[in-house]
Amino acid sequence: MYEKQNRNAEIYMDHIAAAPVRPEAVEAMARLLRDGFGNPQSVHGRGQVAAEVLGRAREQVAALVGAEPWDVIFTATGSEANNMALKGIAPARRKSSNRIVVSAIEHFSVLNPAKSLAKDGYELVMLPVDGSGFVSRADLEAELAKGAGLVSIMHANTEIGTIEPIEELASVCRAADVPFHSDGWGTAGVIPVDVATLGVSALAIAAQNFGGPPGAAALILPKGTPARSLIEGGIQERGLRAGQENIPAIAGMGIAAELAASELATNAARTKAVRDALIARLPQEIDDVIVTGHPERRLPNHASFCVKYIEGEGMLLFLDQQGIMAASGSACTSKSLKGSHVLQAIGVETALAQGSIVFTLGPENGLEDVERIVSAMKPVVARLRAMSPIYKRK
Repeated sequence: MYEKQNRNAEIYMDHIAAAPVRPEAVEAMARLLRDGFGNPQSVHGRGQVAAEVLGRAREQVAALVGAEPWDVIFTATGSEANNMALKGIAPARRKSSNRIVVSAIEHFSVLNPAKSLAKDGYELVMLPVDGSGFVSRADLEAELAKGAGLVSIMHANTEIGTIEPIEELASVCRAADVPFHSDGWGTAGVIPVDVATLGVSALAIAAQNFGGPPGAAALILPKGTPARSLIEGGIQERGLRAGQENIPAIAGMGIAAELAASELATNAARTKAVRDALIARLPQEIDDVIVTGHPERRLPNHASFCVKYIEGEGMLLFLDQQGIMAASGSACTSKSLKGSHVLQAIGVETALAQGSIVFTLGPENGLEDVERIVSAMKPVVARLRAMSPIYKRK
């Protein structure tokens, strides 16, 4: 279990962007960086040791998501795994259909490769979502009736926390014989994930979301899912991703996956209590604070809001000065100064969307953190609203 060393130092609530690396993973990685320089493809002793480490990590990661070790294709990032899915599966299915169906709230590592494929002649369809961020089964069925080569809908949205009805949506795709990919960045290691139960054809996950190191991720690709290689040049990772694997990072991912699986229920209960306290107290104690995402069917470690009449980046900067670290929208877009496509898709007005703030928790966060956050946000919001021309015209 993680422990906060100094309760008065900092409150870190941006775990969905990057979580603390487990000490057990760090120790294993340090040993391998120092001594584990063998290539898994080599037949000598060091190569075989590296191959054993790789195989063990594959088993650990597979166990976290209910997959077979053979299904695990290691990548460097979750974005790479999503790119591998879209650019690997869609071309393999093009003879059946060149239509790609995605939701309007996907991460840009799904939306951008989908748009790139559209430039190469694929037809891209974006499914709308409701005010909570849910994709409609009826909308999906209507698009599948027109044909599709691939559907990609994320397991949970990392900006508003809503968990999609993936089992239902995937079953619709299976009935139509269409591969279904899901971005599991926010769910693997946080809530129970089982690829067989979900019924997905491919699932992207990343180590840094459950205590593993940045630079280690995977695409879970069960047997029978057609795919073409993303990186060519060797036989590594079932021939789908050439190049020597990052053995230290992968080993760290495996250890973190095993620990996350063993602590899943405990961590979910702990973070849910803190999440619920945040969701209850902030709108109650600060006027014009709106909760985004579904109130119940959401990640246990996720609380997201829009604060009226102010700009989210200002909140983050003032909170950071007090040792409170949160986010505003996706980490991949928060510095672009663009409005959130996710908030736009769920119907949030542009001005209100500018006041987005997202807290994603880890097991080291406690209820005492909520007290500090609420106390800190009251004067921060008041100060920013005092400078806001929108608030003055209220």
